[in-house]
Amino acid sequence: MDRRWREGLERLRARVDATGMAVREGFPHYGDVATGSWTTSPAGDWTGGFWCGMCWLAALGGGEPRHRRWALEWAERLRPRAGSDTVFRGFLFYYGALLGAVLLGDAPARELGLAGAKGLAGSFNPSAGVFPLGNEAEEASDVGRGESSIDGVQGMALLVWAARETGETSWREMAVRHTRRHVEFCVRPDGSVCQSASFEPATGKTLRRYTHKGIHDASTWARAQAWGILGYTVMHQWTGEPDFLDVARRTADWWLAHLPGDRIAPWDFDDPAGAGATRDTSATAIVAASLLKLAALAPDGERRNIYRAAAEASVEALLERYLDQRGILSHGCYNKRIDLATQHELIWGSYYLFEALHVLTGALDATRI
Repeated sequence: MDRRWREGLERLRARVDATGMAVREGFPHYGDVATGSWTTSPAGDWTGGFWCGMCWLAALGGGEPRHRRWALEWAERLRPRAGSDTVFRGFLFYYGALLGAVLLGDAPARELGLAGAKGLAGSFNPSAGVFPLGNEAEEASDVGRGESSIDGVQGMALLVWAARETGETSWREMAVRHTRRHVEFCVRPDGSVCQSASFEPATGKTLRRYTHKGIHDASTWARAQAWGILGYTVMHQWTGEPDFLDVARRTADWWLAHLPGDRIAPWDFDDPAGAGATRDTSATAIVAASLLKLAALAPDGERRNIYRAAAEASVEALLERYLDQRGILSHGCYNKRIDLATQHELIWGSYYLFEALHVLTGALDATRI
């Protein structure tokens, strides 16, 4: 099995090399499986940090000098995004810059990560206790000061890290408040996750819950569940707050109870197609990486074993059936509602599988990032 993890890691590292040499303009966003060509985003959209993150990981794992050079060059291209009005700056600068600072001690990456954190901190709404999606939030059907999304929880770890680095304790407090509010906004009593919520900006009162990517507002879109598991796991990892671990476990347990026998999530757990539903390898990869963290963080030995075994089973399924010899992870479902890239290579799916394989091969401590 160890050989299998190593082989998968090498395939993805080869894909990093191929992408770094082929893409000159924009950031890799989603790819055509047949040709290996990428559709790029000019300014990084919400996904640019994941490409940088793959380069940082490649540099960590005994990579070539070009990997670190690419990571720095592409991260610097994200600098203007520190001022963009979107909560997804958390994604951009956590993976785009924090990884370089934490994993490699890179000073320019640290400075860039702090710039992203400072920009994000300025958008906090203290009355509501929330970082709203913002008017420039990518892809959201509803944007502005009264909208929020489970997708914005994981990036709060950027602020917790930045608070440690700078002594700006208020940044940590903002991040913790935002994360707790999203339990009310998005986490259902049974542990399933709703993607988005509208709230009253002046008071924070919840007005509605909905999804703009799932099959309907009451459904469980797989990537919302995945972002929830990841977000609360990472926030517990960085803060030690016990209630975040409880939410991470509840959402992870829901996932495991509803995951099909082939270990690959459907794009939406409520798709009436059932076993014939379109799969989403990207959601599966997000959760696999999250479960490896939970396996290290859970206080109970039995739960640790369950999470580790589940993570390994999903990674094995991804490697066996969806990661080809070129290192292309197929069958990522970007947006089924609008029929966008529904069986494609998705940069975030590749990133989280790459991270998981670094953990499984012993190259990375699961709780370091």
